[in-house]
Formats: sequence, structure tokens, C-alpha cells
Amino acid sequence: MDSLQYTSPEVTDLAKALIAVQHNLQPAIKDRENPFAKSRYATLNSVMDSCRDALLTNGIWVTQHPIPAEAGHLGLVTKLTHAESGQWQSSLLVMPLPKADPQGYGSAMTYARRYALSAMLGMVTEDDDDGEAASRDRPAKQRTPRQPRPQQPSVVSAQQATPAAPPPQPKPAETTHPALTSLPRLDGVSYTTATAQDGRLCILASGNTSARKQLLSAAGFKWNAERKVWWRYAETA
Repeated sequence: MDSLQYTSPEVTDLAKALIAVQHNLQPAIKDRENPFAKSRYATLNSVMDSCRDALLTNGIWVTQHPIPAEAGHLGLVTKLTHAESGQWQSSLLVMPLPKADPQGYGSAMTYARRYALSAMLGMVTEDDDDGEAASRDRPAKQRTPRQPRPQQPSVVSAQQATPAAPPPQPKPAETTHPALTSLPRLDGVSYTTATAQDGRLCILASGNTSARKQLLSAAGFKWNAERKVWWRYAETA
């Protein structure tokens, strides 16, 4: 593949500006809860909030636009342009659509935009602890010279450490829920249950789901682009 498709012939001024951007980038805050993965992630708004000022201050123009791709896929170009010199770099991301409708396209677009931009700028994410970590462990440059260093916690030997508790056993509902017996039996696809953030019981489909997506959709399953899993509420089974 010709690398000139993704960069201008010269990038010296652009590189200098991007170095200044990276000096001022802040980690994107994980501001949204994923009920299926039981974890948090940084939304597109959080990613943009973390890099917008640094980019604009250093004269970097960001554009992201979809391009034609193979059926069932989204193509997205992310381009960084140095306004003063006109030098630029871009990247192409192609990803499968969760479903071929406006909602699926919009979900894939948002997902692709935040990951493509984060990758081009070298961004990282961190949990929002409301400043707790900063107040607990200030950088050394903020301490006065005479202030004693905080004591390091003592290391507990393996013999003294308290043995870890055994992992919790799955609840009967996770393996024997009646809703599982009414689902279509598909080769290579298995079903499990999980509790969503709203407290309702969900059924998750895993395995060779890509070859069975039409049958899963007909059975009421929906594709979650963040978790990359097919799911449905158990009470609708």
C-alpha cells in the first residue's frame, strides 16, 4: 500500500505541532458505564474534550468523514492538517457494522471516531476518581524540600498474605433460567445470562454468531457494538 496516500510529502512542521499537542494532552476520562462489561469507557465527547484545546492552540485541524466500504462495513478517514503549512496525515479505519440500519451506522460511526482519533494522537484513558488519586499522591515537585517523603507500605510475604477467597459460584439463574430453554438451537452458538445495570436479566449469545446474525436478530437479539455481543432481555424470551 502506498504510504503517500496517508501523508503529505513533508510533515516536519506538522510533526513539531503534534509534539506540542502531545505535551499538553490530558487522559480522556472514562465517563460512561458499560452495563454488559461491568466497566467504564471514554465517550467521543470525553476524547474530544481532552484534545480539542491542544489541537486548536497548535493549529491542527481535525476532520473525520465516512467513505464507501464493502457491504456491511463502515469506512472512516481521520485527517490531521497543519493549518499554517498545509502538511497533513490521515488514517483509514474499516469496521463491520453491528446492523445495516441508521442506528447501527450511527453507533459504528461514533465508536470508530473515538478510537481512530485516540490512536492517531496517542491518547490514553483513565477513571474519573474526582481527584482522589491526585490528593493522595501528589507529584514530588509540589512538595517542599523539607517535607518528609511518605512512608512506603511494608511488603507482606507470600506466607503472611491472607489466602484469596474462592471465586463466587454462578447463580442458578445464570445456567438454568427457563428463558434459555425457549431459545433457538444454533450450531456454534451458546447462551448465558447476565444482570444489566437496570437490574433486569439479559441473555447473551456467544460463539459463531457472525454466521447466525439473521437468526439471532429474528429471535429478538440486538448487537452491542461496545461489548461486541448479541443480547436480549430474558423476559422477552
